[in-house]
Amino acid sequence: MLDERKKQILQAIIEEYINTAEPVSSGTIVTKYGFNFSSATIRNEMSELEHLGYLEKPHTSAGRVPSAKGYRFYVDELLKEDDISLDEIKYIQSKLETKVTQIEDLTKIATNTLSEITHYTTVSIGPSSEEQIIEEIKFVLLGNRMLMAIVLTETGIIKETIIKFDEDIMESQVQTLNLIFNSKLKGKPLTKIDKPMEDYIFSEMNQSLNVIKPVIEQFNKAIGNGEELYLEGANKSFDLPEFKSLEIAKNFINILDEKAVMMEMLNTGMAEDINVYIGDENEYEGLKDFSVITFNHRIGNKKLGTIGIIGPKRMDYSKVISVMKYINKKMKEL
Repeated sequence: MLDERKKQILQAIIEEYINTAEPVSSGTIVTKYGFNFSSATIRNEMSELEHLGYLEKPHTSAGRVPSAKGYRFYVDELLKEDDISLDEIKYIQSKLETKVTQIEDLTKIATNTLSEITHYTTVSIGPSSEEQIIEEIKFVLLGNRMLMAIVLTETGIIKETIIKFDEDIMESQVQTLNLIFNSKLKGKPLTKIDKPMEDYIFSEMNQSLNVIKPVIEQFNKAIGNGEELYLEGANKSFDLPEFKSLEIAKNFINILDEKAVMMEMLNTGMAEDINVYIGDENEYEGLKDFSVITFNHRIGNKKLGTIGIIGPKRMDYSKVISVMKYINKKMKEL
């Protein structure tokens, strides 16, 4: 366990390095942070922190930089969680209080807002189909051969689609569709709308397959897998000093191109609202040079989606986590 002096010096070094991306010397700490320690004492403490694995010394510099272990200690023990300005609070409120009709829209807005404030790349997914429970299905006749189908879930998510037929549809058939689909699917997850359900409903309903089949096909297109990936601010990362390294820039581009990796990254978060993975703590080898911070958007124990940030290990953890916590709080209120 680190004593109080080592904690203060480690915090100063990490925050200075986050701000400047330059190795930090004992002279910088003495000049900028006003500690009541001598320069020699700070040098000794920095050497000890390096020996303990919290700092690293680049070959070309007399200064030190944080290690992954140092960042982890900073996140767990030293982080300020109120690193958010009044202007940022007002901006988040104005963005999230925009009237939206679907949870996915709110997730997109939150993803964009997080990227705009932190200047890092953000990525998110909505809730999976298995977690979305059907509250009502409604069919509305728009013309002799056109039907609108609307699915409303318990979390307020709306899926809608237009279905066209090759023959006239009667109002009585529409009423029957409403009765059958609601009696069989209400209270079930969206994943229940599948081909076996088509067979099941058809066996109970004395109507031609060319009415039922288009309904199921359009439902499946409208619903998808419920986990559409949103990406914001990918270009912002390339302004950071770390991305001058061709290898790091190439790894980052490869990660963004691998949808399966991004989905797994967002889906493997622990139960906590906010999760931080630094360097080798990430399961995917390509993320070893990066940090990933995710938060799970929930109402009660229903998971409505996950939003994450990908950036260098030299990430402004205090700012990112403070902004995430406030956005998460506002999304729960909304």
